[in-house]
Amino acid sequence: MILVTGATGSLGSLTVDLLVQSGHNVRGLSRHPGPGRVVADLSTGVGLADALAGVTTVVHLATGANAHDSQQTRQLLRAIAEHPIEHVIFMSIVGVDLHSFSYYRDKYLSEQLIAASGIPYTILRATQFHSFVARLFVAQRRLPVTIVPSFRMQPVSVDEVAERLVELVDAGPSGRVADFGGPEQLSFRELAQQWNAAHSLRKPVWSLPVPGTVGRSFARGVHLASLLGSGHVPFSDYAEAHARSAASLRSSGSGSGSGSS
Repeated sequence: MILVTGATGSLGSLTVDLLVQSGHNVRGLSRHPGPGRVVADLSTGVGLADALAGVTTVVHLATGANAHDSQQTRQLLRAIAEHPIEHVIFMSIVGVDLHSFSYYRDKYLSEQLIAASGIPYTILRATQFHSFVARLFVAQRRLPVTIVPSFRMQPVSVDEVAERLVELVDAGPSGRVADFGGPEQLSFRELAQQWNAAHSLRKPVWSLPVPGTVGRSFARGVHLASLLGSGHVPFSDYAEAHARSAASLRSSGSGSGSGSS
């Protein structure tokens, strides 16, 4: 039995579906009931003992709000200590050990807690998902310009990350594996231009520096994976697919098509 935390998120739901399709028995952990789910709270630990009953592998994809990933990871590890878990897989982010961003530093603390727990583990770091990059553009859809930070990104397909997680479940405990990045490293300006072109938006793109130590970390590129990246789907393909979906929603009258998929 495999327990997937964060099972209702974009990565979690895809991973659950792929694991089921691969013939695995899967239980999704959520704070809300639903088909194939077990209700538990990673912040408090309530319900975790029941959620872990009969589980041999945990795929830890839940993300805590306000940089509280390590708190949730501690709760999970405390609960796992009472169960014979054979493998914990943790989803992390490229560069967390080098970046000054507090969310990244807390994610790195989670990695350290898992590595020190004595539980057989696998840690996968990925670059930012296409949808994460797209949120910045969607939020500015009504502005006459698109404003972006002046650093590079290496966005990756969430579908490909989910496929990699299923491979790691089958591979067994592997320690920290190779980073998983998208196929291109592009400036945020280039990504915005691709997005605007796909959505037939004619507006300029303004690039602004990010101040402070966080900005310097991004400028150094510590959040980028090595190229060639493991992923194959470029951001331009994601942008064009999003534009087609938005156009279909508008033509059917089902919605504005302005949200991020």
